[in-house]
Amino acid sequence: MPHDTAAHDTAARDTAARDTALPGAVAPGTAAGPAPVPAAADDGEQSLARLEAGLDALESAAVSDRRPWWRIVLSRLLPPAVALAAIVLVWDVLVWAHVRSGEIMLPGPGDVWNSLVAEWGPSRIGAAVWDSVYRAAIGFTASVLIGTVLGLLIARIAPLRAAVQPLLSGLQNLPSVAWVPIGIIWFGVSPATIYTVVLLGAVPSIAVGLIDGLDRVPPIYLRVGRNLGARGLDSVRFVLIPAALPGYVSGMKQGWAFAWRSLMAAELIAISPQLGPGVGQVMKFAQENLDLPLALGSIIIILIIGIGINQLFFAPLERRLLRTRGLSRS
Repeated sequence: MPHDTAAHDTAARDTAARDTALPGAVAPGTAAGPAPVPAAADDGEQSLARLEAGLDALESAAVSDRRPWWRIVLSRLLPPAVALAAIVLVWDVLVWAHVRSGEIMLPGPGDVWNSLVAEWGPSRIGAAVWDSVYRAAIGFTASVLIGTVLGLLIARIAPLRAAVQPLLSGLQNLPSVAWVPIGIIWFGVSPATIYTVVLLGAVPSIAVGLIDGLDRVPPIYLRVGRNLGARGLDSVRFVLIPAALPGYVSGMKQGWAFAWRSLMAAELIAISPQLGPGVGQVMKFAQENLDLPLALGSIIIILIIGIGINQLFFAPLERRLLRTRGLSRS
């Protein structure tokens, strides 16, 4: 019948439309619902949201960690001050207990201070401190220059590295005072002996520190530098040295400690009027005169200079390097 034929044709067209409809399309006469979201896209959006939340948390932590300058200064000065006060307190207790060695009693902090004040002057301890610091500065500067060139050569030339690097490690373990008699025999009691001992004490540490820093430079840095035109000395200046700075600075810090210690050993042994005064010479003078307050005062001066150079120069430099490389929030 015509009516049945028309109904049959309409049902067939609806079935064909449903079969050929695109995924996600809404069929006529059905309720529109939310389109299904692929699982991969949902996971990506959640990961992105977590990443944004983590970055916001890091930024908030960095802002909250910014302390006033006086808190930073106090946090750095208070612990050493407390330690110093504890040392002085223990020292006073030992003096109160009448600690002695034979006929010589342990002097108190006040006795040491009075001895330094009495001996201080432009022609006495003041001149000795100036001469020692001057020698240390000259010797350390020369050590940095020599150690830098030596470290670069050893790091870049494999045969030289195989031959010299074990020797440098051995020299680091050799006490610098062992070079003083050899220097006196070879150069006499002269400034050359002092500077030779300082160089032999500091150069190995600086060279080894630079070599360690260069070994940690990723090879891709050099390839990128060459692509940008940095070759030869430019590659050393703009790529290698900046990338190796953490190890290089660590080597210089250790080299300074060896240089200062070597200088004191040389000044204790190599004493001559032509050398002029030095803190080591003051200690030798105190030993010969059984002046324990002056000897302890000389040790305190040596400690103050050594710690002062470290805290005023090397410690800020290390903090700056860590901060610029994202390794420190302070």
